[in-house]
Amino acid sequence: MGISARQIAFQALVSVDLERSYSNIVLDNILSDFDVEQRNRAFISALFYGVLERKLLLDYNLSQYSDKPINKLDPALLIILRMGLYQILFMNSVPDSAAVNESVKLCKANRLNNFTGFVNAVLRAAARAGRIALPEKKKGKNKYYSIKYSCPEPIIKLWRECYGDEITLEILSALNGRPPLSARVNTLKTTPDKLIALLNDEGVISECNRLSEECISLNSTGAVEDLEAYRQGLFHIQDEASQLCCSLLQPEPGNTVIDACAAPGGKSFTIAELMKNKGRIISCDLYEHRLSLVSSGAARLGIDIIETLAADASSYGDFSEADRILCDVPCSGLGIIRRKPELRYKKDLGLDVLPQLQYDILCNCAKALKRGGLLIYSTCTLNPSENGENVRRFLEEHDDFEPYTIVLPEKMTRKITEPDNELTLFPQDGGNDGFFISIIKRK
Repeated sequence: MGISARQIAFQALVSVDLERSYSNIVLDNILSDFDVEQRNRAFISALFYGVLERKLLLDYNLSQYSDKPINKLDPALLIILRMGLYQILFMNSVPDSAAVNESVKLCKANRLNNFTGFVNAVLRAAARAGRIALPEKKKGKNKYYSIKYSCPEPIIKLWRECYGDEITLEILSALNGRPPLSARVNTLKTTPDKLIALLNDEGVISECNRLSEECISLNSTGAVEDLEAYRQGLFHIQDEASQLCCSLLQPEPGNTVIDACAAPGGKSFTIAELMKNKGRIISCDLYEHRLSLVSSGAARLGIDIIETLAADASSYGDFSEADRILCDVPCSGLGIIRRKPELRYKKDLGLDVLPQLQYDILCNCAKALKRGGLLIYSTCTLNPSENGENVRRFLEEHDDFEPYTIVLPEKMTRKITEPDNELTLFPQDGGNDGFFISIIKRK
């Protein structure tokens, strides 16, 4: 008898919760290991991501029916309870009785036999209640929003203070559910229309995105790596916001470009395509093993102008002089929570130390920029201290640089008031990740 879909979801959740693995990598690996059929893939993915995304809400509701403190329970047992409750509250296709009974079976299958009665009692009580419990809003908005949207209070507080309640609620509403999958057309090998037609022949639904015809959305892909169009190097996966970042850098054929924090390489690939594979791109990363991803991706796409360099972008002193520099710096990742829901529960997001590291990278890389050259500073986070505050500090302390106005794509408008050389993208805007872009020019 094969392993059950719920057991696979359980094992994946254990890897994320107890082994601190990344959700997207864990799920891809485990689905591949067990060769799961498509119907079960959808169920496993929905249950896996649903539990991760709703963890705080699920724990709050479990605490209403448990006579034991939730934080004192065996971690594996708590995962089984969350899975059962998620099915009861959010999966209409699963009868409550099945959610309860299958959770009891999971206990037996994972050496938690002593807790079968407890699991049965808690989940049956939740099923009888038939509602989602929330704290009283009037006793504290941060707590209420934290439980309702399963986002820790410090993040709620940060966003409310920085962006106001309206935008914060829009961000929170956009956090759950699987984000759209976008790809960059490899214009060195094909056109958007040809690629869409080829993907359609492989059963993939695709269309051009709102900001660029070279950016296409993908649906019903299955494993992307198995697609013939992927193996032929006709596209690479990249979010719409990242693609916009590359185009705003305005790389030209023959340029020398530094991609300071490049791995796994998506931005270097797009820049190379914009340069028509003519010129030089130096793709840097702190770790040599990550640079192998850049090299293999470039080979698949037929790009030969990328050189890799293992270097600490915050202190490396021998960068080549460049026409364009991209500093897509390490960040807290608050703009990509939808892709990696486990990020929201990290005990330390680095909010205190990251801004200085980011600033050091910006200052060090800027030394290599030619006169008249452009540098983009970008992050995939929503935190002004990692974003605009770093750029403004840099411009105040470096007289030979100046802000460079960002010309927005025709279908894009600003969500917040900010300087013309800065652009904050929010995940509720059009399916893209939360992202920050700023352009500066050497005088």
